[in-house]
Amino acid sequence: MITDTSFWITAGAILCLLILSGFFSGSETALTAASRGKLRAAADKGNRGAQKALDITLDNERLIGSVLLGNNLVNILATSLATALFTRAFGESGVAMATLIMTLLVLIFAEVLPKTYAITNAEVAAARAASPIGWVVRLFAPIVGAVRMLVRGILRLFGVQTDPDSHILALRDEIAGALHLGHSEGFVEKEDRDRILGALDLSDRVVEEIMLHRSNIQMINADSTPADILAQALDSPYTRLPVYKGDPENIIGVIHAKDLLRAMYAHMTRAQRASSDASLSDLAGFDIADVSMPPYFIPDTTTLDEQMRQFLRRHTHFALVVDEYGALQGLITLEDILEEIVGEISDEFDPKEDSQLRKSDDGQFIVEGAMTIRDLNRATDWALPDDEANTIAGLVIHEAQTIPTAGQVFVFHGFRFEVLSREENRITRLKVRPLAAAETQPAP
Repeated sequence: MITDTSFWITAGAILCLLILSGFFSGSETALTAASRGKLRAAADKGNRGAQKALDITLDNERLIGSVLLGNNLVNILATSLATALFTRAFGESGVAMATLIMTLLVLIFAEVLPKTYAITNAEVAAARAASPIGWVVRLFAPIVGAVRMLVRGILRLFGVQTDPDSHILALRDEIAGALHLGHSEGFVEKEDRDRILGALDLSDRVVEEIMLHRSNIQMINADSTPADILAQALDSPYTRLPVYKGDPENIIGVIHAKDLLRAMYAHMTRAQRASSDASLSDLAGFDIADVSMPPYFIPDTTTLDEQMRQFLRRHTHFALVVDEYGALQGLITLEDILEEIVGEISDEFDPKEDSQLRKSDDGQFIVEGAMTIRDLNRATDWALPDDEANTIAGLVIHEAQTIPTAGQVFVFHGFRFEVLSREENRITRLKVRPLAAAETQPAP
């Protein structure tokens, strides 16, 4: 075996190329596996490496393309030098020896070892590698840009469209996946998972999905006597009530119970000053329109995220929902939106029997037809689809393609639905249970 100066120079070059290969492999793993949240926290504390790591990972496609280009260059060059070195030393058998030895060296020292370290210390490794990798990205930018155009052109020939500005994984999907995984492994409580996912979903949902339907709205008729108005306000569990005149579609204002009582008290006080025996009859001249607030109308396509901002900006908690023709569809409050995040909010005025979900003695669930599919899934950890309907009654009607009668039973989406009661054209109560695996199998 010849071991002259050129032999050791070539061996040294191969060693340097293996180190570079390990650096590229480890850097790729670290920069793609590092948590952007942890990097952001480190950058906010003054870590320049973390800030550079955040900057170069904004374009993952360019980053990975540059790293892969550098990695392949050094691997191919190292293998070529090793083949030449072993062929010179051992003749034709040197090719096989070079292949075997370089495969082991690349696998252990240029792939497994650096990637294992990078996964174990992702954020630290990413911060350290960010600066030199940044230079590599800039150096290979023209080549990587040409390759990206070529790849997109080839994919377009097969009908595949790519978004140059999209990330490999959407941040929201990463968060949702991490929460579901954490919950399944017992690290994240169900309530914590639901709250965070509820907040993330606000921008994807509209007020129509959670509003109180017009059929359930309590309204005050402006033409009623003041005594009747007072009695209705005191009997209602709600603080704010819409006021209409003549036709329930003609909403002229919204009255706050405290404003109503304050105005009536002031009216009776003035009457008492004029006469010592004041009574409810002194409210005869009281006009509720004088103390009601102007109604606030919103379209039914407004997202929950935007509506919450509007509530905070306008310093109000109550809005009436109308469709594209201006017809009243329902109402929504700030509390309704908050319940999508934190779950049902009950107070001392909410009757306990109004619960939309309860478990029967046989282990099945009694569900109010107006309960939303999302709320049912949230309470039971089910996964019923809500693409075609908002409520559980709507889902049954959609799947049955008819309005069922009490006693009818349906099976779909792996669940058994039994209609318990119906009022006119509305399903008011159902009994629901998931089917066992044996029940979902077709009969032989």
